[in-house]
Amino acid sequence: MQGYHALVLHAHLPFVRHPEYESFLEEDWLYEAISETYIPLLERFDRLVDEGVPFRVTMTMTPPLVSMLRDPLLLSRYARELDKLCELTEKELIRTQKDARYADVARFYHRHLRHIRHLFHDVYKRDLVGAFKRLQDAGALEIITCGATHGFLPLLREQPESVHAQLVVARQHYEEVFGRSPRGIWLAECGYYPGVDVKLAENGIRFFFVDTHGLLDATPRPRFGAYSGIYTPSGVAAFARDPASSVQVWSADRGYPGDPYYREFYRDLGFDLDYDYIKPYIQATGARKNTGIKYNRVTGKVGLSEKQPYDAAAAKARTAAHAAHFMLHREKQLQNLAGTFGRPPIVVSPYDAELYGHWWFEGPDFLDNYIRLVAKKQKHYRLASPIDYLAENPVQQQATPPICSWGAGGYAGVWLDPVNDWVYRHLHKCAERMVALVRQFPAAEGLQRRALNQAARELLLGQSSDWAFIMKMGTMVEYAVRRTREHVGNFTRLYEELLAGTVDETFVAFLEDRHNIFPNIDYRVYAPIEKA
Repeated sequence: MQGYHALVLHAHLPFVRHPEYESFLEEDWLYEAISETYIPLLERFDRLVDEGVPFRVTMTMTPPLVSMLRDPLLLSRYARELDKLCELTEKELIRTQKDARYADVARFYHRHLRHIRHLFHDVYKRDLVGAFKRLQDAGALEIITCGATHGFLPLLREQPESVHAQLVVARQHYEEVFGRSPRGIWLAECGYYPGVDVKLAENGIRFFFVDTHGLLDATPRPRFGAYSGIYTPSGVAAFARDPASSVQVWSADRGYPGDPYYREFYRDLGFDLDYDYIKPYIQATGARKNTGIKYNRVTGKVGLSEKQPYDAAAAKARTAAHAAHFMLHREKQLQNLAGTFGRPPIVVSPYDAELYGHWWFEGPDFLDNYIRLVAKKQKHYRLASPIDYLAENPVQQQATPPICSWGAGGYAGVWLDPVNDWVYRHLHKCAERMVALVRQFPAAEGLQRRALNQAARELLLGQSSDWAFIMKMGTMVEYAVRRTREHVGNFTRLYEELLAGTVDETFVAFLEDRHNIFPNIDYRVYAPIEKA
């Protein structure tokens, strides 16, 4: 055995929950991911376990995502949306029955979505988190955590209490859900700064990930580059993203998802069909939206109107060929690295989990084929989690990565840009005030304690890196700005009412219901940290 391949799926969505509306567009992010990514991955992973196929995949399940996947309101709304899609596929069978181009793909979606509904209700009993936990208990998955709300730690370190709270709340939440402590963490946006590893060690974290340059530019420079773990000064291990395997999947030009037979993401029935016909299945406001039902394939570099009909069987066949190609490249890569290093290297391939199924519809089949091929044919390397690698290779070089992130530029520029840098002065002031509240109210009870706990929740939610990212990317900017202002505004009102002794119980109850993440939070997680 010449090396290890670590598949890492980062499953995360920002906390979006709006009980004040009957339906809300941004909640679709969760519903789409359940149907297109989480349930398809679960089905394939469970089948692999049932058939005795050995595999190891590392998977982040962030606290916001886990909280939404366990929320009764959101689950009931997902079930309602799934029923509507199944109803639409029933109508599509009739509409396309004499359409030689699209009748087959309409029948495919009818079977597919009814199957997803069966899995959700009858197989997983609406408990997707429990299903993922069973895979971890079976040894197939290594589920890791993230900051409490995906806070970008390099830009929160001005208040060490903020970093502390992001990590402690995440660890405690993981322990409540998964019944053990997390061994690894996905630092939001792969954001690292020297010294944060000390905080990770304090929370029992054994490993984390950085982008490639995070190891290549470490001090001293790691002897084995990005293909071996390093120990930071605190003893927590860092692993780097492998660019070669990333390009094969992510690249718009060279990546597998661009194959002409795969499903075209950007053409959807929500925009293709007659307005009156599709109206019951789009936004309540009447605005069109993606339904997730897409009848065309990538085809090539042609306009959307020229995309050819999707053939699910042909697309699935392509995943087998691409899985074999991917395995061959990992084999050659690891053989070359092992020959150079004289020791087993590790190739780390991290991806956003939603790539598999949501963006690349056939992605779960690709993973299934790849895992089966490695188990059956591969003699040069095996699938492993970084925690397995460390157990078998406990001696590693010590080095310190620089401040770094993934994303354009690699040094936090995406999250600190003229379009979003305004958020930090507000978040820093709120954090400063939160610490002051803990100092002033060290042992609050009753309504006062509820208000303090909710203030902590509002601050954590405001710190989500997703809002700054959305502002930079230019998608749903109005919503991201609104959420940032809303959490800062809620925190500020609670802060002022606490100082004045005029806490409004109705307002606190409203926020507890609306932003109900971390029900067991203790506001004293923001206790002052004495500067060294």
